Amino acid sequence: MYPKIFKLLAETNTSQQIVGKELYGYQKDALQEIFNRFETASDNYHLLYQLPTGGGKTVIFSEIVRRYIETFKKKVLVLTHRIELSKQTSKMLVEFGVKNKIINSTAKLDDQHEFDCFVAMVETLKNRLNDDKLDISDIGLVIVDEAHYNSFTKIFKFFDQSFILGVTATPLSSNVKLPMYENYQELFVGESIQDLIDNDYLSRANMYSFNVGLTSLEVGANGDYTVKSSEDLYTNTDMLSKLVSAYEETAKGKKTLIFNNGINTSIQVFHAFKKAGYPIAHLDNTNTKKERELILRWFHKTPNAIITSVSILTTGFDEPSIEAIILNRATKSLTLYYQMIGRGSRIFGNKNTFDVVDLGNNFHRFGPWGADLDWQKMFRAPDYYLNAILSDEEIESTFRYELTPDVKKEFTKSEDTYFDMKAVYIDTIRSGESSKRVLEKSIVHHAKMCIENSEDVFDALILAKMLGEEIDDRINRYAKCISKSTHNFVTWLKDDYRKKLNTYLRENFDRDFEKIHGHPPIEE
Repeated sequence: MYPKIFKLLAETNTSQQIVGKELYGYQKDALQEIFNRFETASDNYHLLYQLPTGGGKTVIFSEIVRRYIETFKKKVLVLTHRIELSKQTSKMLVEFGVKNKIINSTAKLDDQHEFDCFVAMVETLKNRLNDDKLDISDIGLVIVDEAHYNSFTKIFKFFDQSFILGVTATPLSSNVKLPMYENYQELFVGESIQDLIDNDYLSRANMYSFNVGLTSLEVGANGDYTVKSSEDLYTNTDMLSKLVSAYEETAKGKKTLIFNNGINTSIQVFHAFKKAGYPIAHLDNTNTKKERELILRWFHKTPNAIITSVSILTTGFDEPSIEAIILNRATKSLTLYYQMIGRGSRIFGNKNTFDVVDLGNNFHRFGPWGADLDWQKMFRAPDYYLNAILSDEEIESTFRYELTPDVKKEFTKSEDTYFDMKAVYIDTIRSGESSKRVLEKSIVHHAKMCIENSEDVFDALILAKMLGEEIDDRINRYAKCISKSTHNFVTWLKDDYRKKLNTYLRENFDRDFEKIHGHPPIEE
């Protein structure tokens, strides 16, 4: 399947030595393509390499570093955005026989001439360069890990004579105002997620999407949903219950990683699962190094363990035994969407599939993980792609509300529990009736459901109470139809609907019961 031969690099015996890790066929192909650019492109060329999360990019660029130093006799700089990644990268480079030095704020630089490779974070490196303490005159290659983060570009000016190789899973900038094509001349697309799955390099994702109303969320300056509005939504009792129910329905007993938008949400999730009796730990960037190590060790050893976290585990975290990912948040970032899901994609033992539970309508927004996306078009015209993403209103307009399992079992005698509010509204207005008639028709439908499954009016009133979530959904859809959506008005409508439904049941129960069942209610 991978017929390409290393013409450039097969000359040296060292490439055949067991150093580091054995590369897969697609990784060798990528290496060949990249070295072709080293040979043919200008010394200061900027190349962006796209490879899916789980594709082994650290392994690939570690081998790139080793062979670049060997072939071109120049030094290499590897840039990361987190200290944990710097340490992991440095360790991997050592495995590949590359003597390297981490440039942090305390690193002594009087021995820098002894090293062929440096690993650094952007801000730290910038400070050391401004201090003129680091000799970069012989650095021929700069590798940028997680290149979609724009913070890296601020130091490119120091390396105007170096080849820059950016590596990312998604060629979309973290800042929509600074597209990646402005800093990279070419995108090289690596192996697709689907190909990696088909060839048993990655696990296949089973997607479970639970529709969530997100119109209360606000978008911040960074283009993504704010932590505050996310926490307001995801910490309410209904959403926490929905999360636990979704876990029980799809991922119970599986090693699970839950992503949230905000520390407070994660803490509330921890308490909800703890109360339900499940083994769970909370992890965020305020945990000490020792606490983090203890939690991750426990997670590794415990088969049914759950970790609830924020974005700290989206990069630089590798636990191949993860069986389920829960997205307990919404995001407008394709990169983050892919990073979160990618944490579960590693092949491990007999594990070749994993579950993804989406509670943020992300599946509707971006499509399935591993979809056939045109990365080149996305790289060249990011605005075109971003503008094509459906809004929350558009997504939710397609939702068909489904009763929760515990509510559904109380309405087993009802054949039709669905009421298409938008369709009924259009038909009602076209027939010249008032929009209020729509709510009246909805109340009659709800009343019928309650009466079909009741022996007396008291049973019916209890069932009506259980329909609260669906009533809210219908009213929200009705408010969109009549273009009146102020919070106070919608709240009043929901309360008024419940009162009118209860009144209808009290006044019409006996009559409607006989119509439905063919006989009056049995009196005891």
